[in-house]
Amino acid sequence: MSTRTLPLLFLNLGGEMLYILDQRLRAQSIPGEKARKDEWTDVDRKRVMNDIISAMFKKNFMEELFKPQDLYSKKALRTVYDRLAHTSIMRLNQASMDKLYDLMTMAFKYQVLLCPRPRDILLVTYNHLDAIKDFISDSPGILNQVDETFRQLIETYNCLSDGEFQLIRQTLLIFFQDMHIRVSIFLKDKVQNSNGRFVLPISGPVPWGTEVPGLIRIFNHKGVEVKRAEFTTAGNYVAPQREGSFELYGDRVLKLGTNMYSVTRPVETHMSGSSKNLASQAKENIAPNPLAKEELNFLARLLGGLDVQKPAGGETGFRLNLFTTDEEEEHAAQTRPEELSYKVINIEATQEPGRRAELSRILGELEVAEPRPGSAEKGEDLLALMDGL
Repeated sequence: MSTRTLPLLFLNLGGEMLYILDQRLRAQSIPGEKARKDEWTDVDRKRVMNDIISAMFKKNFMEELFKPQDLYSKKALRTVYDRLAHTSIMRLNQASMDKLYDLMTMAFKYQVLLCPRPRDILLVTYNHLDAIKDFISDSPGILNQVDETFRQLIETYNCLSDGEFQLIRQTLLIFFQDMHIRVSIFLKDKVQNSNGRFVLPISGPVPWGTEVPGLIRIFNHKGVEVKRAEFTTAGNYVAPQREGSFELYGDRVLKLGTNMYSVTRPVETHMSGSSKNLASQAKENIAPNPLAKEELNFLARLLGGLDVQKPAGGETGFRLNLFTTDEEEEHAAQTRPEELSYKVINIEATQEPGRRAELSRILGELEVAEPRPGSAEKGEDLLALMDGL
């Protein structure tokens, strides 16, 4: 496994999370002069986006993220996104957070599968960062944070070999291999089967630096071409016009990683039968985990870099419901396989009581953003996510 995969995984999943939140916030915002105090406005949307992006690209958080390290469990990463989402004035119930995470992971999985070559995963990441910069274009301080991460990505990854990017791609595919959640956007576009597996195209542009298939060249022992033969391919392939830019600014050419929610359409997630079976077979062993110490350190470092604030008094912030109704959210929480919920992270650290206490201390210090007066009633159905995202 590659020890350089974590920053790419985190930034791309974070980008997908921001796409979803921005789409729903825009859909439900009311012009400021017409909005009541319990209604969501564009000012509130910008505040949410700024808060999350600022926390996501905080300097010390990025420094920990970019340290070479293996990927850890899905539950550990999910916890980081849970904390990240709650650095804003939003509040997500368990089922809604699960749904948001499902959408994030399946979108990025599809992008990794479609990358023409392993190095293009970096272009996908740059597309996400370009879009994030557009979200906070009027906030110079936060924009500088994103640009600094951009430069760190260029410095770290532009020099890697094709073999190293292939290892990164394999590491990502291993991470996603048991996740087969159906998403209506993909189902409607016929790029996902009813079992949650993706349908890969056999036509389109070939990877940059390669030729369109259909020609066989035969060379002699001196390396001189002596014969050519053509054959018919099953797909309709074309040569790419140019290579995407790997610099801070430029045309990425590749469209993977851009905002697929910019055109409003419903997206719903469904756990496929095969995924439920896999979840049942994948129950975590109650025996002590030999990697507990490493995973505990990982969480402590990442969560320790997230500055969040406690709500004042009894205020709870804006509740985000990623379902059409509260009843749907409750039903999803009750029917979701226990192994795929993230209410508790079971880290066996019986031999490390000091480290366990340290993690508890860090988690206890993480605070959530303070909502403004009157905000507790606002956004009760804020992310009726996609009337089925």
